[in-house]
Amino acid sequence: MKQNLILAAAALVALTTACTEKFLTVEHNSARPLETYFTTPEHLEEAVVAAYDPLQWFDWCEGQYNPLNIMSDIMADQIWVGGSDRSDNDYWHMMMNFEATPTKTMSGIWSDAYSGVKRCNDVLTYIGWTKDLSDDAKKLAEAQVRVLRAFYYNILWKFWGNIPYYEVNLTGDFTCEQFKADEVYEKFITDLEGAIALNALPMHWDDANIGRVNKAMAYMLFTEAVMYQNDESRYGKALGYMKEIIADPNYELLPDYGQIFLETGEWSSESIFEISYKDSGAQRSWNWVRGVGGTVLPRMISPNEWSGDGEHDNGWGFAPVRVETYEMFDPADARRAATCWDARNTGSGKYNPRYQDTGYFLEKYVAYKANNAEAEYDGDLNFNNNLRIYRYSECLLNAAELALRSNDTAGAEGWLNAVHGRSLGGATVALSLENIKQERRLEFVGEGKRYWDLIRWGDAPTVLVPDVYGYRTNTWSESKKYLPFPQHEMDATAGLTHQLVQNNY
Repeated sequence: MKQNLILAAAALVALTTACTEKFLTVEHNSARPLETYFTTPEHLEEAVVAAYDPLQWFDWCEGQYNPLNIMSDIMADQIWVGGSDRSDNDYWHMMMNFEATPTKTMSGIWSDAYSGVKRCNDVLTYIGWTKDLSDDAKKLAEAQVRVLRAFYYNILWKFWGNIPYYEVNLTGDFTCEQFKADEVYEKFITDLEGAIALNALPMHWDDANIGRVNKAMAYMLFTEAVMYQNDESRYGKALGYMKEIIADPNYELLPDYGQIFLETGEWSSESIFEISYKDSGAQRSWNWVRGVGGTVLPRMISPNEWSGDGEHDNGWGFAPVRVETYEMFDPADARRAATCWDARNTGSGKYNPRYQDTGYFLEKYVAYKANNAEAEYDGDLNFNNNLRIYRYSECLLNAAELALRSNDTAGAEGWLNAVHGRSLGGATVALSLENIKQERRLEFVGEGKRYWDLIRWGDAPTVLVPDVYGYRTNTWSESKKYLPFPQHEMDATAGLTHQLVQNNY
Protein backbone atom coordinates (compact mmCIF):
# COMPACT_ATOMS: atom_id res chain seq x y z
CA MET A 1 0.00 0.00 0.00
CA LYS A 2 1.40 3.40 -0.98
CA GLN A 3 1.49 5.68 2.03
CA ASN A 4 2.63 9.23 2.61
CA LEU A 5 3.28 10.11 6.24
CA ILE A 6 3.26 13.84 5.60
CA LEU A 7 0.01 13.82 3.64
CA ALA A 8 -1.63 11.63 6.24
CA ALA A 9 -0.46 13.85 9.06
CA ALA A 10 -1.72 16.95 7.27
CA ALA A 11 -5.14 15.34 7.25
CA LEU A 12 -4.76 14.53 10.94
CA VAL A 13 -4.00 18.15 11.70
CA ALA A 14 -7.14 19.17 9.83
CA LEU A 15 -9.21 16.73 11.86
CA THR A 16 -7.81 17.82 15.18
CA THR A 17 -8.72 21.43 14.40
CA ALA A 18 -12.24 20.65 13.20
CA CYS A 19 -15.42 22.27 14.53
CA THR A 20 -16.35 22.09 18.19
CA GLU A 21 -18.98 23.98 20.18
CA LYS A 22 -16.63 26.95 19.96
CA PHE A 23 -16.21 26.71 16.22
CA LEU A 24 -17.35 30.33 15.74
CA THR A 25 -14.32 31.52 17.69
CA VAL A 26 -11.36 31.74 15.34
CA GLU A 27 -7.98 31.63 17.03
CA HIS A 28 -4.87 31.37 14.91
CA ASN A 29 -2.26 29.12 16.46
CA SER A 30 0.36 31.83 16.14
CA ALA A 31 -1.57 33.83 18.73
CA ARG A 32 -0.76 31.20 21.35
CA PRO A 33 2.66 30.94 22.98
CA LEU A 34 4.55 27.82 21.95
CA GLU A 35 4.77 26.82 25.60
CA THR A 36 0.99 26.47 25.78
CA TYR A 37 0.35 25.07 22.31
CA PHE A 38 2.84 22.22 22.39
CA THR A 39 1.51 20.69 25.56
CA THR A 40 -0.63 17.87 24.18
CA PRO A 41 0.41 14.60 22.50
CA GLU A 42 -1.57 15.61 19.41
CA HIS A 43 0.30 18.87 18.99
CA LEU A 44 3.62 17.18 19.70
CA GLU A 45 2.82 14.78 16.86
CA GLU A 46 2.33 17.78 14.57
CA ALA A 47 5.86 18.90 15.45
CA VAL A 48 7.23 15.40 14.79
CA VAL A 49 5.61 15.41 11.35
CA ALA A 50 7.07 18.87 10.70
CA ALA A 51 10.53 17.39 11.34
CA TYR A 52 9.93 14.92 8.50
CA ASP A 53 8.67 17.59 6.12
CA PRO A 54 12.08 18.80 4.81
CA LEU A 55 12.78 15.31 3.46
CA GLN A 56 10.43 16.14 0.59
CA TRP A 57 12.02 19.48 -0.22
CA PHE A 58 15.39 18.36 -1.54
CA ASP A 59 14.24 17.79 -5.13
CA TRP A 60 13.23 21.43 -5.59
CA CYS A 61 15.39 22.95 -2.84
CA GLU A 62 14.32 26.58 -2.92
CA GLY A 63 14.51 26.64 -6.71
CA GLN A 64 18.04 25.23 -6.80
CA TYR A 65 16.97 21.68 -7.69
CA ASN A 66 19.14 19.46 -5.48
CA PRO A 67 17.80 15.87 -5.63
CA LEU A 68 19.93 13.95 -3.13
CA ASN A 69 20.74 11.10 -5.50
CA ILE A 70 21.60 13.28 -8.49
CA MET A 71 23.67 15.82 -6.57
CA SER A 72 25.90 12.97 -5.41
CA ASP A 73 26.05 11.13 -8.72
CA ILE A 74 26.97 14.07 -10.95
CA MET A 75 30.31 14.11 -9.11
CA ALA A 76 30.89 10.42 -9.81
CA ASP A 77 31.35 8.60 -13.12
CA GLN A 78 28.02 7.12 -14.21
CA ILE A 79 25.80 10.00 -15.32
CA TRP A 80 26.35 13.36 -16.98
CA VAL A 81 24.77 16.67 -16.00
CA GLY A 82 22.92 17.42 -19.24
CA GLY A 83 20.37 20.21 -19.58
CA SER A 84 20.29 22.68 -22.46
CA ASP A 85 24.00 23.58 -22.24
CA ARG A 86 26.75 24.15 -19.68
CA SER A 87 25.04 27.30 -18.41
CA ASP A 88 21.85 25.39 -17.51
CA ASN A 89 22.13 24.72 -13.76
CA ASP A 90 25.75 25.81 -14.20
CA TYR A 91 26.63 25.03 -10.59
CA TRP A 92 25.86 21.34 -11.33
CA HIS A 93 28.43 21.43 -14.12
CA MET A 94 30.96 23.15 -11.88
CA MET A 95 30.45 20.57 -9.16
CA MET A 96 30.89 17.77 -11.72
CA ASN A 97 34.21 19.30 -12.76
CA PHE A 98 35.34 19.91 -9.15
CA GLU A 99 35.49 23.67 -9.65
CA ALA A 100 32.58 24.91 -7.53
CA THR A 101 32.91 28.35 -5.98
CA PRO A 102 31.07 29.99 -3.07
CA THR A 103 28.78 31.76 -5.54
CA LYS A 104 28.44 28.75 -7.85
CA THR A 105 27.71 25.86 -5.56
CA MET A 106 24.83 23.88 -4.19
CA SER A 107 23.05 25.74 -1.38
CA GLY A 108 19.53 24.33 -1.33
CA ILE A 109 20.49 21.15 0.51
CA TRP A 110 22.34 23.26 3.08
CA SER A 111 19.23 25.34 3.82
CA ASP A 112 16.76 22.47 3.85
CA ALA A 113 18.92 20.14 5.93
CA TYR A 114 19.42 22.80 8.58
CA SER A 115 15.66 23.42 8.53
CA GLY A 116 15.32 19.74 9.37
CA VAL A 117 17.84 20.03 12.21
CA LYS A 118 15.96 23.00 13.64
CA ARG A 119 12.63 21.18 13.56
CA CYS A 120 14.11 18.10 15.22
CA ASN A 121 15.54 20.27 17.98
CA ASP A 122 12.10 21.86 18.39
CA VAL A 123 10.51 18.48 19.09
CA LEU A 124 13.11 17.63 21.73
CA THR A 125 12.24 20.91 23.46
CA TYR A 126 8.47 20.38 23.17
CA ILE A 127 8.67 16.89 24.67
CA GLY A 128 9.49 18.50 27.98
CA TRP A 129 6.36 20.67 27.79
CA THR A 130 3.94 17.94 26.76
CA LYS A 131 1.48 16.71 29.35
CA ASP A 132 -0.05 13.24 29.60
CA LEU A 133 2.72 11.73 27.51
CA SER A 134 3.64 8.16 28.40
CA ASP A 135 7.27 7.15 28.72
CA ASP A 136 6.95 4.96 25.63
CA ALA A 137 5.45 7.78 23.57
CA LYS A 138 8.16 10.14 24.76
CA LYS A 139 10.90 7.72 23.75
CA LEU A 140 9.27 7.08 20.39
CA ALA A 141 9.07 10.78 19.54
CA GLU A 142 12.61 11.37 20.77
CA ALA A 143 14.04 8.43 18.85
CA GLN A 144 12.41 9.47 15.59
CA VAL A 145 13.70 13.03 15.61
CA ARG A 146 17.18 12.12 16.82
CA VAL A 147 17.52 9.66 13.94
CA LEU A 148 16.14 12.28 11.54
CA ARG A 149 18.56 14.87 12.91
CA ALA A 150 21.46 12.48 12.34
CA PHE A 151 20.19 11.92 8.79
CA TYR A 152 20.19 15.67 8.12
CA TYR A 153 23.63 16.10 9.67
CA ASN A 154 24.97 13.13 7.71
CA ILE A 155 24.01 14.91 4.48
CA LEU A 156 25.62 18.18 5.58
CA TRP A 157 28.74 16.39 6.82
CA LYS A 158 29.31 14.46 3.61
CA PHE A 159 28.89 17.47 1.34
CA TRP A 160 30.56 20.17 3.48
CA GLY A 161 32.45 18.41 6.27
CA ASN A 162 33.46 21.25 8.57
CA ILE A 163 30.03 22.48 9.57
CA PRO A 164 28.29 24.22 12.49
CA TYR A 165 26.75 21.57 14.75
CA TYR A 166 24.16 22.17 17.46
CA GLU A 167 21.57 20.10 19.29
CA VAL A 168 19.72 23.01 20.92
CA ASN A 169 18.35 25.71 18.66
CA LEU A 170 20.38 28.87 18.39
CA THR A 171 19.58 32.24 19.95
CA GLY A 172 21.32 35.60 20.08
CA ASP A 173 23.11 36.16 16.78
CA PHE A 174 22.10 32.62 15.69
CA THR A 175 25.64 31.38 15.18
CA CYS A 176 27.46 28.51 16.84
CA GLU A 177 30.83 26.82 16.83
CA GLN A 178 32.03 25.30 13.57
CA PHE A 179 33.66 21.90 13.96
CA LYS A 180 36.13 19.89 11.93
CA ALA A 181 34.59 17.08 9.88
CA ASP A 182 35.95 14.35 12.18
CA GLU A 183 34.42 16.13 15.18
CA VAL A 184 31.07 16.49 13.44
CA TYR A 185 31.08 12.78 12.67
CA GLU A 186 31.77 11.86 16.28
CA LYS A 187 29.01 14.14 17.52
CA PHE A 188 26.20 12.91 15.30
CA ILE A 189 27.24 9.24 15.35
CA THR A 190 27.29 9.31 19.15
CA ASP A 191 23.86 10.93 19.19
CA LEU A 192 22.60 8.32 16.73
CA GLU A 193 23.93 5.57 18.99
CA GLY A 194 21.96 7.16 21.81
CA ALA A 195 18.80 7.23 19.73
CA ILE A 196 19.18 3.56 18.85
CA ALA A 197 19.83 2.72 22.52
CA LEU A 198 16.38 4.08 23.44
CA ASN A 199 15.06 0.89 21.80
CA ALA A 200 11.85 2.71 20.91
CA LEU A 201 11.73 2.21 17.14
CA PRO A 202 10.30 -0.92 15.55
CA MET A 203 12.39 -2.76 13.01
CA HIS A 204 9.51 -2.37 10.53
CA TRP A 205 6.40 -0.16 10.72
CA ASP A 206 2.87 -1.25 9.88
CA ASP A 207 1.13 0.19 6.81
CA ALA A 208 -0.48 3.00 8.80
CA ASN A 209 2.94 4.38 9.76
CA ILE A 210 4.94 3.73 6.61
CA GLY A 211 7.27 6.67 6.00
CA ARG A 212 8.55 6.97 9.55
CA VAL A 213 12.14 6.11 10.37
CA ASN A 214 12.52 2.64 11.84
CA LYS A 215 15.30 0.78 13.60
CA ALA A 216 16.54 -0.76 10.36
CA MET A 217 16.84 2.72 8.81
CA ALA A 218 18.80 3.91 11.87
CA TYR A 219 21.10 0.90 11.48
CA MET A 220 21.66 1.69 7.79
CA LEU A 221 22.36 5.35 8.52
CA PHE A 222 24.83 4.38 11.24
CA THR A 223 26.58 1.90 8.97
CA GLU A 224 26.74 4.31 6.03
CA ALA A 225 28.43 6.95 8.18
CA VAL A 226 30.79 4.48 9.86
CA MET A 227 31.90 3.05 6.51
CA TYR A 228 32.34 6.50 4.95
CA GLN A 229 34.46 7.57 7.92
CA ASN A 230 36.40 4.27 7.76
CA ASP A 231 35.79 4.05 11.50
CA GLU A 232 37.22 0.60 12.23
CA SER A 233 36.33 0.91 15.92
CA ARG A 234 32.63 0.67 15.01
CA TYR A 235 32.82 -1.95 12.24
CA GLY A 236 31.81 -4.73 14.62
CA LYS A 237 28.74 -2.86 15.80
CA ALA A 238 27.76 -1.96 12.22
CA LEU A 239 28.13 -5.58 11.11
CA GLY A 240 25.96 -6.67 14.02
CA TYR A 241 23.28 -4.21 12.92
CA MET A 242 23.38 -5.54 9.36
CA LYS A 243 23.02 -9.09 10.65
CA GLU A 244 19.95 -8.06 12.65
CA ILE A 245 18.29 -6.74 9.50
CA ILE A 246 19.26 -9.85 7.54
CA ALA A 247 17.67 -12.02 10.24
CA ASP A 248 14.42 -10.04 10.19
CA PRO A 249 11.71 -11.78 8.11
CA ASN A 250 10.25 -8.44 6.97
CA TYR A 251 13.24 -7.80 4.71
CA GLU A 252 14.24 -9.74 1.62
CA LEU A 253 15.26 -9.12 -1.97
CA LEU A 254 12.56 -8.78 -4.58
CA PRO A 255 13.10 -11.57 -7.11
CA ASP A 256 12.78 -9.17 -10.06
CA TYR A 257 15.12 -6.16 -9.97
CA GLY A 258 12.89 -4.38 -12.47
CA GLN A 259 10.04 -4.26 -9.95
CA ILE A 260 11.95 -2.30 -7.31
CA PHE A 261 11.41 1.15 -8.80
CA LEU A 262 7.82 0.72 -9.92
CA GLU A 263 5.01 2.12 -7.80
CA THR A 264 4.15 -1.46 -6.82
CA GLY A 265 7.70 -1.83 -5.51
CA GLU A 266 7.49 1.06 -3.08
CA TRP A 267 7.83 0.08 0.57
CA SER A 268 8.26 -3.52 -0.53
CA SER A 269 10.21 -6.18 1.35
CA GLU A 270 13.38 -4.75 -0.20
CA SER A 271 12.73 -1.23 1.07
CA ILE A 272 14.30 -0.08 4.33
CA PHE A 273 13.67 3.65 3.92
CA GLU A 274 12.20 5.86 1.22
CA ILE A 275 11.19 9.49 0.93
CA SER A 276 7.53 9.26 -0.01
CA TYR A 277 5.82 11.23 -2.77
CA LYS A 278 2.26 11.02 -4.02
CA ASP A 279 0.29 12.48 -6.93
CA SER A 280 -3.20 11.78 -5.57
CA GLY A 281 -4.27 14.48 -3.14
CA ALA A 282 -1.11 16.48 -3.80
CA GLN A 283 -1.12 20.16 -2.86
CA ARG A 284 2.20 21.04 -4.44
CA SER A 285 2.19 23.68 -7.19
CA TRP A 286 4.49 26.37 -8.52
CA ASN A 287 2.59 28.77 -6.26
CA TRP A 288 3.23 26.55 -3.23
CA VAL A 289 6.28 24.45 -3.93
CA ARG A 290 6.60 23.32 -0.32
CA GLY A 291 3.10 21.89 -0.41
CA VAL A 292 2.92 18.16 0.17
CA GLY A 293 2.63 15.91 -2.85
CA GLY A 294 4.88 14.64 -5.58
CA THR A 295 8.41 15.15 -6.85
CA VAL A 296 9.93 16.99 -9.80
CA LEU A 297 12.82 14.54 -10.20
CA PRO A 298 11.32 12.45 -13.06
CA ARG A 299 10.57 15.61 -15.06
CA MET A 300 14.15 16.78 -14.66
CA ILE A 301 15.85 13.61 -15.87
CA SER A 302 13.62 12.53 -18.77
CA PRO A 303 14.13 13.21 -22.51
CA ASN A 304 13.20 16.68 -23.68
CA GLU A 305 10.13 17.07 -25.91
CA TRP A 306 9.49 13.34 -25.76
CA SER A 307 6.77 11.87 -27.95
CA GLY A 308 6.33 8.26 -28.77
CA ASP A 309 5.47 5.19 -26.76
CA GLY A 310 2.52 6.63 -24.84
CA GLU A 311 3.96 5.53 -21.50
CA HIS A 312 7.03 7.67 -20.91
CA ASP A 313 6.61 11.40 -20.41
CA ASN A 314 8.42 14.56 -21.41
CA GLY A 315 11.37 15.93 -19.44
CA TRP A 316 14.09 18.55 -19.21
CA GLY A 317 17.00 16.35 -20.29
CA PHE A 318 19.17 16.42 -17.16
CA ALA A 319 21.31 13.54 -15.86
CA PRO A 320 21.63 11.39 -19.01
CA VAL A 321 23.23 8.03 -18.28
CA ARG A 322 26.72 7.62 -19.67
CA VAL A 323 27.34 5.17 -22.52
CA GLU A 324 30.06 3.58 -20.41
CA THR A 325 27.50 2.89 -17.69
CA TYR A 326 25.27 0.98 -20.08
CA GLU A 327 28.24 -0.92 -21.45
CA MET A 328 29.54 -2.03 -18.03
CA PHE A 329 26.55 -4.36 -17.59
CA ASP A 330 26.63 -7.92 -18.81
CA PRO A 331 23.87 -8.19 -21.47
CA ALA A 332 22.31 -10.91 -19.31
CA ASP A 333 22.17 -8.61 -16.26
CA ALA A 334 18.56 -7.65 -15.51
CA ARG A 335 19.81 -4.41 -13.99
CA ARG A 336 20.82 -3.01 -17.37
CA ALA A 337 17.29 -2.53 -18.72
CA ALA A 338 15.95 -1.52 -15.30
CA THR A 339 18.64 1.18 -15.05
CA CYS A 340 19.26 2.45 -18.59
CA TRP A 341 16.34 3.32 -20.86
CA ASP A 342 17.45 3.72 -24.46
CA ALA A 343 15.08 6.41 -25.74
CA ARG A 344 16.48 6.10 -29.25
CA ASN A 345 15.26 2.54 -29.77
CA THR A 346 11.55 2.81 -29.09
CA GLY A 347 10.02 2.62 -32.54
CA SER A 348 8.17 5.88 -33.07
CA GLY A 349 9.68 7.59 -30.03
CA LYS A 350 11.37 10.93 -30.61
CA TYR A 351 12.96 13.56 -28.38
CA ASN A 352 15.12 16.65 -28.54
CA PRO A 353 18.74 15.68 -27.73
CA ARG A 354 20.26 18.12 -25.27
CA TYR A 355 23.73 18.77 -23.93
CA GLN A 356 25.78 15.62 -23.19
CA ASP A 357 23.02 13.47 -24.67
CA THR A 358 23.73 9.74 -24.90
CA GLY A 359 20.24 8.44 -25.62
CA TYR A 360 20.21 6.67 -22.26
CA PHE A 361 18.06 7.89 -19.37
CA LEU A 362 17.76 6.71 -15.77
CA GLU A 363 14.88 4.25 -15.99
CA LYS A 364 14.68 3.99 -12.19
CA TYR A 365 13.18 7.48 -11.93
CA VAL A 366 12.30 8.41 -15.49
CA ALA A 367 8.92 10.09 -16.03
CA TYR A 368 5.91 7.89 -16.76
CA LYS A 369 2.57 9.49 -17.52
CA ALA A 370 0.81 7.18 -15.10
CA ASN A 371 2.95 8.46 -12.22
CA ASN A 372 1.41 11.93 -12.13
CA ALA A 373 -1.97 11.09 -13.68
CA GLU A 374 -3.88 11.98 -10.51
CA ALA A 375 -2.11 15.30 -9.88
CA GLU A 376 -4.63 18.12 -9.50
CA TYR A 377 -2.04 20.86 -9.69
CA ASP A 378 1.22 21.23 -11.60
CA GLY A 379 2.20 17.90 -13.10
CA ASP A 380 5.87 18.88 -13.26
CA LEU A 381 6.09 18.77 -9.48
CA ASN A 382 3.83 15.86 -8.67
CA PHE A 383 5.25 12.57 -9.84
CA ASN A 384 4.60 9.86 -7.29
CA ASN A 385 8.04 8.21 -7.46
CA ASN A 386 9.36 7.57 -3.97
CA LEU A 387 13.09 8.22 -3.58
CA ARG A 388 14.78 5.03 -2.39
CA ILE A 389 17.28 5.86 0.33
CA TYR A 390 18.19 2.45 1.77
CA ARG A 391 17.45 -0.94 0.20
CA TYR A 392 17.97 -4.44 1.54
CA SER A 393 20.53 -5.17 -1.18
CA GLU A 394 22.69 -2.42 0.32
CA CYS A 395 22.39 -4.07 3.71
CA LEU A 396 23.67 -7.35 2.24
CA LEU A 397 26.60 -5.67 0.48
CA ASN A 398 27.42 -3.62 3.59
CA ALA A 399 27.48 -6.82 5.61
CA ALA A 400 29.71 -8.60 3.10
CA GLU A 401 32.19 -5.72 3.04
CA LEU A 402 32.25 -5.26 6.80
CA ALA A 403 32.69 -9.00 7.29
CA LEU A 404 35.62 -9.02 4.90
CA ARG A 405 37.23 -6.04 6.60
CA SER A 406 36.67 -7.55 10.06
CA ASN A 407 37.88 -11.06 9.17
CA ASP A 408 34.47 -12.40 10.17
CA THR A 409 33.42 -13.78 6.82
CA ALA A 410 30.88 -16.43 7.78
CA GLY A 411 27.92 -15.87 5.47
CA ALA A 412 29.58 -13.03 3.57
CA GLU A 413 29.92 -14.82 0.24
CA GLY A 414 26.24 -15.75 0.40
CA TRP A 415 25.23 -12.13 1.03
CA LEU A 416 27.29 -10.95 -1.95
CA ASN A 417 25.90 -13.62 -4.23
CA ALA A 418 22.31 -13.05 -3.18
CA VAL A 419 22.65 -9.63 -4.82
CA HIS A 420 24.80 -10.76 -7.72
CA GLY A 421 22.74 -13.82 -8.55
CA ARG A 422 19.37 -12.06 -8.29
CA SER A 423 20.04 -10.21 -11.56
CA LEU A 424 22.21 -12.80 -13.28
CA GLY A 425 20.22 -16.00 -13.07
CA GLY A 426 21.85 -17.31 -9.92
CA ALA A 427 25.46 -16.75 -11.06
CA THR A 428 28.10 -16.53 -8.32
CA VAL A 429 31.38 -14.71 -7.74
CA ALA A 430 34.12 -15.14 -5.18
CA LEU A 431 34.14 -13.01 -2.05
CA SER A 432 36.60 -10.17 -2.55
CA LEU A 433 36.67 -6.44 -2.06
CA GLU A 434 36.94 -5.88 -5.82
CA ASN A 435 33.82 -7.99 -6.45
CA ILE A 436 31.92 -6.11 -3.74
CA LYS A 437 32.98 -2.81 -5.31
CA GLN A 438 31.81 -3.98 -8.73
CA GLU A 439 28.49 -5.17 -7.34
CA ARG A 440 27.81 -1.81 -5.73
CA ARG A 441 28.78 -0.09 -8.98
CA LEU A 442 26.16 -2.11 -10.87
CA GLU A 443 23.46 -2.20 -8.21
CA PHE A 444 23.14 1.47 -7.27
CA VAL A 445 23.42 3.52 -10.47
CA GLY A 446 21.50 6.77 -9.97
CA GLU A 447 20.90 6.13 -6.26
CA GLY A 448 23.51 8.52 -4.87
CA LYS A 449 25.98 5.91 -3.60
CA ARG A 450 28.83 5.78 -6.10
CA TYR A 451 30.60 9.08 -5.35
CA TRP A 452 30.82 8.43 -1.62
CA ASP A 453 31.99 4.86 -2.24
CA LEU A 454 34.86 6.04 -4.43
CA ILE A 455 35.98 8.48 -1.75
CA ARG A 456 35.85 6.04 1.17
CA TRP A 457 37.66 3.34 -0.84
CA GLY A 458 40.40 5.79 -1.80
CA ASP A 459 39.59 5.29 -5.49
CA ALA A 460 38.38 8.81 -6.30
CA PRO A 461 41.78 10.23 -7.43
CA THR A 462 42.22 7.46 -10.03
CA VAL A 463 38.60 7.12 -11.19
CA LEU A 464 37.35 10.71 -11.16
CA VAL A 465 39.72 12.04 -13.82
CA PRO A 466 39.34 13.98 -17.10
CA ASP A 467 37.16 12.18 -19.64
CA VAL A 468 37.66 11.73 -23.36
CA TYR A 469 34.77 14.06 -24.19
CA GLY A 470 36.19 17.17 -22.56
CA TYR A 471 33.30 17.48 -20.08
CA ARG A 472 35.38 16.80 -16.97
CA THR A 473 38.77 18.43 -17.26
CA ASN A 474 39.85 18.28 -13.60
CA THR A 475 40.94 15.40 -11.38
CA TRP A 476 39.41 14.84 -7.96
CA SER A 477 41.78 15.44 -5.07
CA GLU A 478 41.47 15.44 -1.31
CA SER A 479 41.03 19.23 -1.39
CA LYS A 480 37.82 18.65 -3.38
CA LYS A 481 36.25 16.38 -0.77
CA TYR A 482 34.08 19.17 0.65
CA LEU A 483 32.13 21.78 -1.26
CA PRO A 484 32.68 25.47 -0.53
CA PHE A 485 30.13 27.04 1.76
CA PRO A 486 27.57 29.16 -0.08
CA GLN A 487 28.63 32.80 -0.14
CA HIS A 488 25.37 34.00 1.41
CA GLU A 489 26.14 31.84 4.46
CA MET A 490 29.60 33.36 4.71
CA ASP A 491 28.13 36.85 4.45
CA ALA A 492 25.43 36.12 7.03
CA THR A 493 27.99 35.26 9.70
CA ALA A 494 30.51 38.01 8.91
CA GLY A 495 31.47 39.88 12.08
CA LEU A 496 29.35 37.68 14.35
CA THR A 497 30.42 35.55 17.31
CA HIS A 498 31.09 32.46 15.21
CA GLN A 499 32.06 33.45 11.71
CA LEU A 500 32.19 30.59 9.20
CA VAL A 501 35.66 29.64 8.02
CA GLN A 502 35.51 28.71 4.34
CA ASN A 503 36.44 25.22 3.16
CA ASN A 504 39.59 24.93 1.09
CA TYR A 505 38.28 23.94 -2.33
